[in-house]
Order: sequence, then C-alpha cells, then structure tokens
Amino acid sequence: MNAAAPPLAPTSRALTWCLHLLVVGLLALAAVRAVVDSRPHAGLVVAAAAACGLGYAAGQLLPGVRSSRRAAAWWLAGVGVLWLLLLVLTADGIWLAFPLYFLQLHLLPRRAGLTAVIATAVASIAAFSAHQGSFTAAMAIGPALGAAVAVAVVWGYQALYRESDQRRQLIEELTATRADLAAAQHTAGVLAERERLAREIHDTLAQGLSSIQLLLRAAERALPGTPDTAARYVDQARRAAVDNLAEARRFVAALAPPSLDGSTLASALERLCAGTGSDDGLTARFHLTGTPVPLPTAHEVALLRIAQSALANTVRHAAATTADITLGYDGGHVGLSVVDDGAGFDPARLPLPDPEFGGFGLAAMRARMRALGGTFTLASAPGEGTALTARLPLAVSTGVEPSAPTVTEPEDRS
Repeated sequence: MNAAAPPLAPTSRALTWCLHLLVVGLLALAAVRAVVDSRPHAGLVVAAAAACGLGYAAGQLLPGVRSSRRAAAWWLAGVGVLWLLLLVLTADGIWLAFPLYFLQLHLLPRRAGLTAVIATAVASIAAFSAHQGSFTAAMAIGPALGAAVAVAVVWGYQALYRESDQRRQLIEELTATRADLAAAQHTAGVLAERERLAREIHDTLAQGLSSIQLLLRAAERALPGTPDTAARYVDQARRAAVDNLAEARRFVAALAPPSLDGSTLASALERLCAGTGSDDGLTARFHLTGTPVPLPTAHEVALLRIAQSALANTVRHAAATTADITLGYDGGHVGLSVVDDGAGFDPARLPLPDPEFGGFGLAAMRARMRALGGTFTLASAPGEGTALTARLPLAVSTGVEPSAPTVTEPEDRS
C-alpha cells in the first residue's frame, strides 16, 4: 500500500494491487446486492459505496498522503467515517473491515494501529448485531478472527523486513570492511614491494656504482705518474659498469642475477671472490663445505646478495686484508658466512642509515632472511674483525616454509 510512508516498509506491488482490487470488489458487491435485492435505501448504499471508493482512491493519488504520516492518518480517518456510513446502511459493509485492518496496521504506528483494528472490529460486530436484531458469540468470531489474522500477517511481515534490513546493513558493513581490508592489503603490498626494491637497488645498482666510483678515484690518483695502473682501474670500472647494466636489465625484468644464469650459487660466489682482487687491497677466498643441493632461485639470490653486500662493506669500511666466504650444507640447513680480519666495529653504536651514503645493508640482509624463514647473526668488535652468518632451512628451499625466528642485529654501516 502506497498511501503514506510506512513505519517500516511498503508492501510489494502485487500485494498493493490485490488490496486495491479487494476494496473495489467489496464496495461493488455491497452496491450490487443492494440494487439487485431491492433493499431499503439502495440508492444511499450505492452513493455511500461510491463515496467510500472515491475516498480510498484519493489516498493513492494525492502526494501529500504518500509523504506525510499525519496526512495519511487523516485520510484513513475519513475513509473510516465513510465506511461507518456504509456499515449503518447495509450489513454487507462489514466485509470492508478486513482490508481496513491491513491499512490501519500498515499506515499507523504499532500501538495506534492495534487500537484502530480493535475499534474497527468492535464497530463491525456492533453494526452486524444491530442489522440482525440480536447478538450471539458467532457474530463476533468473524471480525475478531479477521483482525487477529491481519495483525499476525502484518506484524510477521514487519518482523521479517526488520530482519532482512538488519542483514542488508550487515552485508553492507561486511562489504565496506572487505573493501577496507583490500585497501589495507594493497597498501601493505605496496610498502613491501618498496622495501624489496630498496633492498635490490642497494645490493645491485648502489653497490655497483660505489665500486665504479672507487675504481675511478684510484685511476685518478694513479695519473699521470702510472698510466698503466690507471688504465687497469678504468678497465675494471668499465667491466663493473657492464655487469651493473646487466644487473639493472635483469632487475627490471624481475629475473635472477646474471651471475646465476646457467651457473650454481657456489660458482657465482667463487667468481665474486675472484673479482675482488688485490687492487682493492683485499684477498677474498671462497670455501664450500658439505654436499650442495638445488635451491630455489629466490634463496640463491638472497644468499648471493648478502655475500655481495657484505663483501662491499668490507672493501669500503673494514680496511681488511682477507675475507673468507663460506657456503655450507650441513644436514637440514644451508649457511653462508662472511668473515674478515678488518677493524671491526661496535654493533651497538652504529649510526642511523643515511640515504645519501647508504646504511641499509644489514637491514636488507635481515629482511631477506626473515622473508624466507631463515636466521641472520652478526658478531663484531673494534679491532677484531666482523663475522656474519645467514642460514636457511633446506625444508624451506624444497617448498615447505616453516616459520623460523630471525635474529635482529644493529643497522649496517652502508
């Protein structure tokens, strides 16, 4: 029914039209029976039925009745007066009580609607008794039962609608929460990708450019006195630039480092040590222990990057003469250790990372191990050199990713 904004919900369009047809049919029935049966005041009955029908139709056509609960209540009162007039003229008007129950329950607040239904039922019983000239309990059963059915149907419908509306609100809240969660996951993914890119850039491009810078400075110092030495430094810088360019291309393509193409991790580490020659003032040696087993590319890349970063730190900061890189397979783990005999440092007194001069190496090493379920340890003291170890469970390397604790250490010097 669309007569006014309902307290809870409008009925469906089909039920609305059924109610319209029921009202029109019952009014027509009362008028036709009065004429066909030649009842007293037949003309008045027809006029009252027509007036009641027009009053009912006004509620469907006037916009004020649809938008205002007070206007709807006044409209319902007017229809009720016209119905009472019809009820006084003919007992057939009692049948209109049933659709009136639904109108009252639907348009009025809960308590007022129930009161109006009770009043309508009492009026129906009283009028029918007056027309019959007597009163029996059977006369009250019809109107009372109709009122009870209408109350049960309308209140049951309203309860179902409230439950449906609550579910709709819950679904909307869940949808909004899901959207927020998706946004949070997207943000977390973006931050994780930024961190990964920062590690990759530090361990590849930044380290390579730093090496090129050191070699060119060495060549500059060698000129003009020893041009052959300067040329050797420049050639090494050129080769480092070529390797760095290859790293950049593979980095953009999200592939493994060129040093791992068609090669093993042990071979890549051995070439890394060989590439760190006496010109850097450092002798790098590679050792392999245990029986090598195949590792996923992600794990080989992580161990290689840690070795590259650690060796670059040793060249730049440690003033060391030797550095030993050991790759070991011992039962259920694969481990990488880098030990130098340099100046060492106090891990508790490292400066904060400097975006201009680096300082993200150890943080990147720890992050790599944490992402793969491995461990990272660092030991150093002034004058006693530095030793770091990265370990990965072989179970992780074969596809099972157990959660392993990560040993946190202070930030890197570079």
